[in-house]
Amino acid sequence: MGLDIRKPLGLLLLLIGLQLAVYGLLAGASQSGKSMGININLIWGVILACAGGAFLWAGTLGGGKTG
Repeated sequence: MGLDIRKPLGLLLLLIGLQLAVYGLLAGASQSGKSMGININLIWGVILACAGGAFLWAGTLGGGKTG
């Protein structure tokens, strides 16, 4: 089958990760006291954006096509 969800999933994770990272940068000082000084939104935003980028990169390589 030609179903490949790496590109849509990668785009979704990349967009959500970027939004979360921007929120973490903008609201970092006011929210850092609630999580023991760690900017959780920024950290997880970067992690999600990296995972989304990896999925997009893997989807553009086109590996796994048989036939």
